[in-house]
Amino acid sequence: MSPVHRINPVELAPPTGFSHAVTATGGQLVFLAGQTALDQDGAVVGDDLTEQFATALANLLTALRAAGGAPADLARVTVYATDVADYRKRAAELGRIWRRLAGRDYPAMAVVGVARLWDEQALVELDGIAVLP
Repeated sequence: MSPVHRINPVELAPPTGFSHAVTATGGQLVFLAGQTALDQDGAVVGDDLTEQFATALANLLTALRAAGGAPADLARVTVYATDVADYRKRAAELGRIWRRLAGRDYPAMAVVGVARLWDEQALVELDGIAVLP
């Protein structure tokens, strides 16, 4: 059984693609570094936010799996986007990518607008915290 439990109070607007609160008991914490759409050679791949989001999420999940975790173990994810308006416009498509790669167990999440990321070509970066059983 996962030590991560999602809480979505009825008094708050129904969450779409995130959980309002997440508790975690016991287990081992995994702090996941920010992941962009870098390939194995360190080059940013993907021409738009959607393509880069898919690669960045896959990279985050690869790091999580290497630490012994699974998507359901994610307690918190922060998304850094260079264009929040574009992110909102693509939210449905990004949600489909999330569900395909990570399932329907949503962590507590935030999207933060940034002027730029470490690699100038990067449009999005994801970091996170997971709790392993």
